[in-house]
Amino acid sequence: MPWGKRSAIFSRTTLCDGRGIAAASLAAVVFVDSGRLNQRSSQTTVNVTATVRRHLCALMVFALGWNSAATLAEGGSAEYVLGAGDVVHITVFNNPELATDARISETGAISFPLIGNIPVVGLTISQAQDAIAKKLGEGHFVAKAQVNILPTLLVGSQVTVVGHVNRPGRYPLQTINTHVSDALAAAGGVDAVGADTIILIQHRDGKEARKPLDVTELFVKGSQQDELVQGGDTLYVPREPVFYVYGEVEKPGACRLERHMTVMQGLAVGGFANEKGSERRTQMYRQDDDGKMHEVEVNLTDMLKPNDVIFVRLRIF
Repeated sequence: MPWGKRSAIFSRTTLCDGRGIAAASLAAVVFVDSGRLNQRSSQTTVNVTATVRRHLCALMVFALGWNSAATLAEGGSAEYVLGAGDVVHITVFNNPELATDARISETGAISFPLIGNIPVVGLTISQAQDAIAKKLGEGHFVAKAQVNILPTLLVGSQVTVVGHVNRPGRYPLQTINTHVSDALAAAGGVDAVGADTIILIQHRDGKEARKPLDVTELFVKGSQQDELVQGGDTLYVPREPVFYVYGEVEKPGACRLERHMTVMQGLAVGGFANEKGSERRTQMYRQDDDGKMHEVEVNLTDMLKPNDVIFVRLRIF
C-alpha cells in the first residue's frame, strides 16, 4: 500500500480516542517490521523504516496527549469553588450597568441587581455564571445573558500552613486539585529547622483526622503520598528532631537528627573528642516516656533517637 494511502488512514484514525490511536500505532509498528523484509534494497529499507518510525512517534505522542485530555475531562472540572468571604467582580455582556463587585456572605449568597440574593457557595465559577444567567433569563431581564465572574479576593476556601515554613499563613485554593506539595510551595517550603515529617489536619463530615506525611516521600512516591487538600485543612510542620553532644568534643551543642543516624555519626557531627576527651569514656542518656533522662549502654552502631544526649568525658591519662 502506498504511503500516501497509509497517511490518509492514520489521519482518519485521529478522530478516535487516545486508546484507539495507541493501538493503531502499535499495529503499524508490527506492519512496518514485517514489511521491511519485502524491500528490494537494504538502503531503501532503512530510509523507509526511519520515515515511518518518525511518523509513528509523532502519532503516539499525539495519542498520549489526547488520552490525558480525555482523562482530565472525565475527572471533572478543576475550577475554583467559591466560598464565603470571596470577593468577585461580575459583568454581563452588553449590559455595563449590571457590573457588580460583591462579597459572598456567610450565608453563601451574593446580591445582584434585578435578581436579588442568589446562593453561590459551593459552586464553581462557571456554575455560578450559569446560575446568574438563568435568573436573568427567568425574570425576562436579559435574554441569553453572557455572565462573567472574575474573583478578586479569595478567602473562602483556604488551607492553613503553620509551623516551620518560610511563609506561614492562609492560602486560597486556586483549583480543586490542590495537593499538599502545592500548599507547601505556596508557603515557601520547609525552613532550615523544619522536620521531614509534617502533619495534615483534615476536617471531613464534621470529623477531624490527623495524618503524618513524609516530605521526601511526597516527591519519591508522588500521588501515593501527595494528598489533595480542601478548604479548612491545616498543614503543620514541626521542628526537626535533635540530639545533643557535649563534654570534651570539638563542637558541642544541639544537632539535627538525620534518618538512621548512628551514635558514631552523631559523634562525627560533634567533631569527635578533642585532645582532652576520650571516646572510650563516652556516655549516652535517653529520655523515657515520662521525660526523665536515664543512662543507656553505648554502642557506636546503635541508632540515635530524638533528644538523646552524648557525653564525652575527660581523658584520665
